[in-house]
Amino acid sequence: MSRIRAAVLGSPIEHSLSPVLHRAAYQELGLDDWSYDRFEVDEAGLPDFVAGLGRDWAGLSLTMPLKRAVIPLLDAVSDTAAAVEAVNTVVFTQDGRRLGDNTDIPGILAALQERGIGKVPSAAVLGAGATASSALAALARICSGEVTAYVRSRGRADEMKQWGERLGVQVKTVDWARAAEALAAPLVIATTPAGATDALAPAVPEAAGTLFDVLYDPWPTALAAAWSARGGTVVGGLDLLVHQAVLQVGQMTGRPGPLAAMRAAGERALAAR
Repeated sequence: MSRIRAAVLGSPIEHSLSPVLHRAAYQELGLDDWSYDRFEVDEAGLPDFVAGLGRDWAGLSLTMPLKRAVIPLLDAVSDTAAAVEAVNTVVFTQDGRRLGDNTDIPGILAALQERGIGKVPSAAVLGAGATASSALAALARICSGEVTAYVRSRGRADEMKQWGERLGVQVKTVDWARAAEALAAPLVIATTPAGATDALAPAVPEAAGTLFDVLYDPWPTALAAAWSARGGTVVGGLDLLVHQAVLQVGQMTGRPGPLAAMRAAGERALAAR
């Protein structure tokens, strides 16, 4: 039996949950001839890795630091990915073309919609890295008012304002020292590394709105735990990871990704860590 291959690439990649999610999807869909692996690949090694892939490859998932580095290697990039200059999904067509897309943005929207979060009048973003630009792109579709970004440097502030102009979002930037103010927003998206928002946990308001914390390990974060204790709605990084992977499975296999099976597999894997 010939195998159809897919994989996740990045550096570091050892702790990626993508193989768990995609393999669970293949099992649920009865795709016994599909395999999904992980490869440690940095920016310098990416061109040779991609060039060496054969016709048995269906697609790639990309994590940091490859989401921008892969773009010059592709034949076409979706409008969604182009908007944030970040590709996390590559699909290889039968005629050999390499097509890039970004499933993080619709993944954010799907995770919010699952919790009943549709349009919001305003929002706050904690952080200004790559995930923050995807958050702004998602907010461009659901936020009717201003987005306030809490950042640590003038350079980051300028970048977020530029992303806002590019994506059609009204962005106001505030110094990180005032990040506790963000927690009063109806929707707060935390895009910072582990531990960065722990000090904000005591400041969660009694009438907490919705927190979307993109981390999933460790989980819950101190901020997410405090938010839940206040009765607010919490959307976690596993929600994003699963929803974006569901979309990837759909693009690579041509069949809808099985959300419940993939989430259950991710929850089991995290519980075992």
